[in-house]
Parts: sequence; structure tokens; C-alpha cells
Amino acid sequence: MIFLFARFRISQLIASLAVSLSLLVSSASADGITVFAAASLKNVLDEITTSFTQRTGHVVSISFAGSSALARQIEFGAPANIFISANSDWMDRLQDEGLIVPGSRINLLGNSIVLIAPGQNASPVNIKPNMDLAGMLGDGRLAMALIDAVPAGIYGKAALNSLGVWKDVHKQVVQTDNSRATLALVSLGEAALGIVYLTDALASDAVSVVGTFPAATHPAIIYPAAIVAGNDNPLNTTFLTYLQKPEAREVFRLHGFKTIIE
Repeated sequence: MIFLFARFRISQLIASLAVSLSLLVSSASADGITVFAAASLKNVLDEITTSFTQRTGHVVSISFAGSSALARQIEFGAPANIFISANSDWMDRLQDEGLIVPGSRINLLGNSIVLIAPGQNASPVNIKPNMDLAGMLGDGRLAMALIDAVPAGIYGKAALNSLGVWKDVHKQVVQTDNSRATLALVSLGEAALGIVYLTDALASDAVSVVGTFPAATHPAIIYPAAIVAGNDNPLNTTFLTYLQKPEAREVFRLHGFKTIIE
């Protein structure tokens, strides 16, 4: 387990370096925009931004990481144009600090959290109060994103607490940097079970969704998006508007996200 923690801490450092590199690249482009986005958005935003570039000719550079890591980078002055968080708390924090443009914030998407197991044919689980999650794990580990910082982990812990099983399994939890890292652990069979976003699970053929946590067991999963204060890139509004257009909404839905109409 020490090896697992060390490896994922190394991956966090590499991700941070990647963010810095992307900023250097994007700053060199006069006709582009830099987006900081939650790691769980990678597949769908890669597809949408490719379409945006084909339609407009404008380049979108995206730095994907946990929402907490990205928010802290913005606090330290990273020149992002747009921030898309996987929960409202980190956006609230930046808004309270005056780091997003007033009136630019929108609730873009919704999601669900699910329990996953390695392989394609794992048996389904009845997710209910006081379920025997510890018995399902046996001597194995439960992979989750950081439970006190990363939205997927925060939602997962809240759900397990609501179901009355957190106290039974918390010593078997192995924490990762984000939902995608959790997915990787379970995909490799290094964790018996994991809690990830539904959209991440749908992107992998190496895991099975064995159960979905009822929405009432955790705070509503909302992805807010906003323009970061201190920059006047004319593409800010253009790209944020594009994310709300019917063609982008359809791509979000195809990837398993819930689109929110305000």
C-alpha cells in the first residue's frame, strides 16, 4: 500500500508539472484559451473542444486535475481563462475570494457516483443502509478520491456515512488524487472496489458498475463553470456559451452527464 500511495503522489507531481507546461504553451498562443477542468471531464471535453476548434479555428488548451488542485493553482495566480469544477464548494471559494468574474458562473452539468469492481462481469450490489460493504471487500481495498478535498471522494464518503457503513470500511480505504485515478486502481485489480463518477465508469471497459448510490445519500453533484477574474480574453464568453449549445449538450449526455438548463 505504501507503494500505491507513493505512486499516486508521484502522479500528482507529474500532473502539476503538466499544468505548468500547458500554461506556457497556451500563453504563447494569441488565439487560444486555457481551461482548468475537473479530471472527470477529460473524455467529453476533449471531444467538445475538438469540435469547437474545427468550427471556430480557436485552440483550447485544457489542464485536467482534481478540482481542489486546480482551484488552488488559480489562487496562486495560474493564468486560467475558465474553471470548471466538479462541485460547488471549490467554485464558492474562488467566488468568495473575488477570483471569478461576477455573473459569469453557471451550473453546467450533473453526475452520479457509482460502486465499481474489476472486470466486465462483476455481480451487482444492492446499495442500501447498513449493507455489508466490509464483507464484500474482504481483505481488499476500497479506492476513493481524496475524501476531504476532491469532490468524488467527498461525495463518496458522504454516501457511505449516510448508509451507515463508513465506520466499517474506512480503514480499508485507499485514497487517490481524483476519480480517474480511482478508476485506474480498480481497472488494474489493485483495489477490490471503488467509488467513481458514473461518467468515468462508462468510459472504461475494464470495470463493472455494480451499483449506483441514491442521490439522497450525498450532496447534489453539480459542475459549475465560470470565467476566471483578471483576464479579458474575448474567447471566454464564446467558449462558455458554446458549452451550453445543443450540440455540446448532446455530447455531454452521450457521455453520461446530466445537462442543466438554467
